[in-house]
Amino acid sequence: MSDTWSRRLAAVAVALMWWYEGFWCKIFPGRADQRAIVEGVPLLPAGAVTPLLVAIGLAEVALGVWVLTRRRPYAAAAVQTALVAGFNTGGLLFGAEHIPEPGRLVVQDVALLALIWLVAGRSAGVDPVPAAAREAVASA
Repeated sequence: MSDTWSRRLAAVAVALMWWYEGFWCKIFPGRADQRAIVEGVPLLPAGAVTPLLVAIGLAEVALGVWVLTRRRPYAAAAVQTALVAGFNTGGLLFGAEHIPEPGRLVVQDVALLALIWLVAGRSAGVDPVPAAAREAVASA
């Protein structure tokens, strides 16, 4: 697989995750567990739950588009990292009873963050695998 192809595939995987989480899980049809977590946020009026979910969902969809543009990749990775950390922290604080396996959530998101930063580095033109390591593998 060519380097360009694998770079694009990784970026598409990150974008698809944001689109799934944003559109499918929060907007249409929306997931009951995510709604319940937002409903558990203290001081949030009941009428604000749906608009907040839609706003978060649209922001996540936009974030997926940003990843594919390859513009300011480190800024995009930093925003994604802040959102993943913030959403996980909020979910665990206000809706842990709606998260069946919190440990799995954290482990999956650590893997996602690794992919996000890999995509950012590759979009910025940084090769995450040193040339010497690539040559060693190729000659083996």
